Amino acid sequence: MQNEKIINYIKNWLDNYLVKTNLNGFVVGVSGGIDSAVTSTLCAMTKQKVLCVEMPIHQDISQVTRAQQHIAWLKSNYNNVSSVEVDLTPTFDAFKQGLPKTNSKREDLALGNSRARLRMTTLYYLAGLHNYLVVGTGNKVEDFGVGFYTKYGDGGVDLSPIADLMKSEVYSLAQTLNIIDVIQNAEPTDGLFGDSRSDEDQLGASYDELEWAMQYEGNPEELSSRQAEVLKIYKSLNSANQHKMKPIPICSIPSEFK
Repeated sequence: MQNEKIINYIKNWLDNYLVKTNLNGFVVGVSGGIDSAVTSTLCAMTKQKVLCVEMPIHQDISQVTRAQQHIAWLKSNYNNVSSVEVDLTPTFDAFKQGLPKTNSKREDLALGNSRARLRMTTLYYLAGLHNYLVVGTGNKVEDFGVGFYTKYGDGGVDLSPIADLMKSEVYSLAQTLNIIDVIQNAEPTDGLFGDSRSDEDQLGASYDELEWAMQYEGNPEELSSRQAEVLKIYKSLNSANQHKMKPIPICSIPSEFK
C-alpha cells in the first residue's frame, strides 16, 4: 500500500470538499481509538481549522487518557487544531433517568446506541456553532462490512475520509503518520458501555478475520472450522445490518393514486 500517496490524496480530498462547501473547518469526535486518531490527523494536515471533541460518558479512564494524549500531540504539531471536552455523563444520566423502566435484555444495547446519538447531537451543535463539517471516523469493515456503528450516531456525519480503508490499512497509515504508540497498541473498542469490552468481544471475530471474510470468494467446503465460523459471523452481521448501509426506503405512491 502506498501510504504517502493515500495520505496526500485524502488530505487533498478533505481540503477540496471543504472549499466547495464554503464552510470554515472540520469537527471530529476523538475517542482514543485508531480511527479517530488517523482521521483527525488527516484533517489537521489540510491546514484548515479542526476542532477535536472529547465526549466522555462514564468512560474508561484509559480511553480518556489516550484521547487527551492524542489531542495534545496534534496541537503540538498543528497550530490549526483546537479542542473542547463536553462531559456528557450528566446528560446521559438524566436521559436514562427519564426513560420508562424495563427489564428488556436489549436495554444495554439501546443505551449504548443512545450514547452514540448524544455524541452525534453534540458534534452537530458545535459544527453549527462554528460553521464546520462533521467528519466521520468509520472504516470500510465497520461501515460496509459488518455495519458496526450506530445509525444516526457515529454513522451520522457529513463526510467519511477513511471509509474506503480496511482496518489494517488504517493501522498502516497510523504508522506512517506517527500516531502515538499508546493508540496504535490499544485494543479496538467502541467505548459505548462504560467498561473495557473490545470490538472483538462484541463481534465475535477480530478485524483481521472480518477483513478476510469480507473479501473471501472461495469454496466454503475448503475452510477450517474457525474460518467457517468467522464467515458465518460476517454474513450474519452483514445481513442484519443492511438497513444501515442502504438508503432509507421510501414508499413511492403510484401516480394514479395522486
